[in-house]
Amino acid sequence: QVQLVESGGGSVQAGGSLRLSCTTSGVTYGSACMAWFRQVPGKERERVAVIYRGGQSTYYADSVKGRFTISTDNAKNMVILQMNSLKPEDTAMYYCAADPVYFLHGMPRCEYSSWGQGTQVTVSS
Repeated sequence: QVQLVESGGGSVQAGGSLRLSCTTSGVTYGSACMAWFRQVPGKERERVAVIYRGGQSTYYADSVKGRFTISTDNAKNMVILQMNSLKPEDTAMYYCAADPVYFLHGMPRCEYSSWGQGTQVTVSS
């Protein structure tokens, strides 16, 4: 059974940094998609970053490209989202998600059936 627990959220001023961690159990990183999503009340959930199969490839939303970095610490069973140059529009609840990866027309895909409880990030101007 997969379990995901996020930590590291908090309040920071614009331009600052935060490091989110997702501690996992039951996930085989070499065959999984690990992702961070975020959601603001009243808005659609946004996929922020994905790391495929333990680091073979990554994806970033245009809104965070160049500022956020997703990585894994396999020894600690952890997925990390390093967030730099934070902006007020990054304020949201951040969720960790995971699923076994599959390929469609040669491209990695995930359904994200497992989710954490979320951690709040607040960026003030």
